[in-house]
Amino acid sequence: MKNIGNLLLILMATAITSFGQATSLDDNKMDIYLLLGQSNMAGRGKLTDEYKAIFDPRVLMLNKAGEWVVAKHPLHFDKPVAAVGPGLSFGIAMADASPGKKIGLIPCAVGGTSINKWVPGAFDPSTKTHPWDDAEIRIKEGMKHGVIKGVVWHQGEADSNPDSSAIYLSRLSTLISRIRKLVDNDKLPFVAGELGRYEPHYKYINEVLKDLPKKVRFTKVVSSDGFIHNGDNVHFDSASADEFGKRYAKGMLELRDK
Repeated sequence: MKNIGNLLLILMATAITSFGQATSLDDNKMDIYLLLGQSNMAGRGKLTDEYKAIFDPRVLMLNKAGEWVVAKHPLHFDKPVAAVGPGLSFGIAMADASPGKKIGLIPCAVGGTSINKWVPGAFDPSTKTHPWDDAEIRIKEGMKHGVIKGVVWHQGEADSNPDSSAIYLSRLSTLISRIRKLVDNDKLPFVAGELGRYEPHYKYINEVLKDLPKKVRFTKVVSSDGFIHNGDNVHFDSASADEFGKRYAKGMLELRDK
């Protein structure tokens, strides 16, 4: 009975670690992916009990405190409304495709930010953050524990108008170059997602995104076809965000395996 009791204590301690406390890392370097953009990357899908229960011990995230913990919804902490986004299903799909590897996710998205907030020194007053500067700090921390293998990007709702979309690809290309320089990999895969097709004016960004792979090597754009919003005509619902993560993973694997 004493041995059984000790075993239960060990299992309980393991479970506690799995559900949110800092996780010790072994000697195997993680494959790390950056989650960048605005609110649809951060996730605004409804956080039901079903989604709260999803986790995979192979997939870790760098939390707000800079600790590696088992990844669970919500991954992001940009605003109190952060909930279900594409990052977790992306990470699980990448783990499925990477036997024996741990996957590390670095959530950096900030809701409501236009692309001109993703430059050094830019300040976002609504969240009181510096989106690029804060991301840079987190990326450098992540590089101590693994190798940055790619970026998933979902942003553009704040820029989907004729004026901003006209210079969007130029700004995005500069951002991609800055990330690649930071991680010392000029071939770092970068996967962008289309904005929701349910909102007509999002066509401005979706149209220019089509040209990203022509303009910047080792990039890909994944479709938002068939996705629906959560009732606000802006944010993907939970099921759409979850499926989007799988599409991001498919795009990332296609770039990785070229």
